[in-house]
Amino acid sequence: MEAQGSSANDSMDNLITSPDPDHPANHICTLCRNFYALGWVTGTGGGVSIRDGPHIFIAPSGVQKELMQPANMFVMDYATGAYLRKPPILKPSACTPLFLAAFDRGAGSCIHTHSQWAVLVTLLVEKDAVSQGREVGDACFEIEQIEQIKGIPKGHGKDGMLGFFDRLTVPIIENTAHEEDLTQSLEAAMERYPDTYAVLVRRHGLYVWGANVQKAKTQAESLDYIFRLAVEMRRLDLPWIQ
Repeated sequence: MEAQGSSANDSMDNLITSPDPDHPANHICTLCRNFYALGWVTGTGGGVSIRDGPHIFIAPSGVQKELMQPANMFVMDYATGAYLRKPPILKPSACTPLFLAAFDRGAGSCIHTHSQWAVLVTLLVEKDAVSQGREVGDACFEIEQIEQIKGIPKGHGKDGMLGFFDRLTVPIIENTAHEEDLTQSLEAAMERYPDTYAVLVRRHGLYVWGANVQKAKTQAESLDYIFRLAVEMRRLDLPWIQ
């Protein structure tokens, strides 16, 4: 049963109230401010979610990320999908079903960014596919022999991180008019590339997840560095694959 009205929310404020900066409700606010400064969540875009035991904490839709407060958080019961806490004047994130797809695969946190570098690499991959006569929908972003690749895990159930000589592959799915309509394509990419911890959305941004929020953040930072480097490499006519 979903919590209804301000009185129900008031009774569940204990879920989002803590002096601990690492509490999910506080941590999401900190991440949103940091991501805003990086240009990842401008114009209220993007989102952050954290699973903490039976609860999922989700940043709302339509709130300026740099001004996010713990009171803005939605809290969902993971087992039932019911909202335990719903701020009465805010909308749930349209990213929620995509976040749940990551949690269903063991993630502890999922981050969605609108990074310009993520968008640009999807366009470069699209351009390459068209020029080479390949199917755009089958093309992934791939790069190797870049040190920052070491910030990405080898894959689910595999120990350690990718190495300098490993090839990083990030699948790309096509954008849709509505965020939630991406869910099926995201899940299909997860099935096709079971070792991936990220999926690019063409002309849109990136979904990245990890076993916990620290790992998801590390991977988001590493990938954004790699995407930016890839764009600059292409400007200099340097190959991504040796």
